[in-house]
Amino acid sequence: MPRAATTSDVFNAVAEPRRRDILVYLAARERPVGDIVAALGLGQPSVSKHLKVLHDVGLVRHRRDGRRMLYRTNVQALRPIRDWTETFDRFWRHQLLRVKERAEAKPALRPRSKQSESDEGGKP
Repeated sequence: MPRAATTSDVFNAVAEPRRRDILVYLAARERPVGDIVAALGLGQPSVSKHLKVLHDVGLVRHRRDGRRMLYRTNVQALRPIRDWTETFDRFWRHQLLRVKERAEAKPALRPRSKQSESDEGGKP
């Protein structure tokens, strides 16, 4: 089965780690390309290409401010990913509950120190 193009949907677009980094960086507030380049240590052409992919699938919006283009994450477009991951929430909650139950069920084991052994009458 051929792989879908990165511009076909949000899942393919966020499969690239640098695009996820850009989305996280832009989540706090809108920023120009230069800020993204500086913050993430990527080349400007690379950032521009990633922004185009993210924009094409609707994950990033932009607006012009004079000569600058400002980008921001479109959080609403991430909804399909959130909805899909919610399918697995019950598994994660179940695992966390099991870890909590095990931790609470085991008595606290403390290693005995050499000082406590000698206090009990043993000779060093």
